[in-house]
Amino acid sequence: MIFVHDKGRMANNMLQYGHVYAWAREHGRTTMSMRFAYKYPWFHICKTRHHHFLMYLFAKYAAKMRLIPTLHFDQENGDYAREEQMMLDKRLIMVTGWYARWYDLFEKYMPEIKQLFAFNQDVLTTSLKKLGEGNAVRVGVHVRRGDYKTFQGGRFFYDDAQYVAVLKLFKKLMPNTMIIFFVCGNDPELNKDFFRKELRDEFCKVEFPDGNPAEDMCLLSLCDWLIGAPSTFSLVAAMYREVPLYWIEDPQAPLTKEQFKPFNELFRHIY
Repeated sequence: MIFVHDKGRMANNMLQYGHVYAWAREHGRTTMSMRFAYKYPWFHICKTRHHHFLMYLFAKYAAKMRLIPTLHFDQENGDYAREEQMMLDKRLIMVTGWYARWYDLFEKYMPEIKQLFAFNQDVLTTSLKKLGEGNAVRVGVHVRRGDYKTFQGGRFFYDDAQYVAVLKLFKKLMPNTMIIFFVCGNDPELNKDFFRKELRDEFCKVEFPDGNPAEDMCLLSLCDWLIGAPSTFSLVAAMYREVPLYWIEDPQAPLTKEQFKPFNELFRHIY
């Protein structure tokens, strides 16, 4: 059994576990995600064997007492041949670190990874209801602030006006087409009235789903296009249905449809 000590927030945990799961699947090993054993109850993986609180407690304290070894994947582009051999040799082992990555294997087993992280029916039902019906183009927008004020020196910390400017550029790509922007995010001070005022016209409206993290991710995954600051949250949302995603690296840059990229390209270039 390989216990995966996930780091970061929910989407980071999903990607990290997906990589280790794919490696283990290729080599006939079993895995268990520490976070999805207790913290995020909205996914199919939480109902699978080994993903429960007692297993979490066992792994946590066994590793803490050094009854099972812990491998650290903390160095980008590190040589992890020794660690991989230990993952093959040890009956029980803990894996931690953001750089446990096997991109080709992740893609090989991505259908299984998506099934593991399938949303529970209540999450899907809620998201479909918020999405609504009709033929409008639905654009999921992820406003990432919070810790982004310091992440990468605040490089991707954009204000409301900068997000709105990008959405106006998207509108120009589809003139005379009804567009619904679904704006999700982690900033309680998001100025919703500003978004509505600046974007609403006869061909556009703005919705704020205000769901829990899984509901927001599910709704984003059901949209036709995705826009957001570079973030694993929008990236994982794009994974489910291969929704084209535009990561805003320069909010003043021109926008074309060709700048929207698939998951399997972006996930190899995470900041």
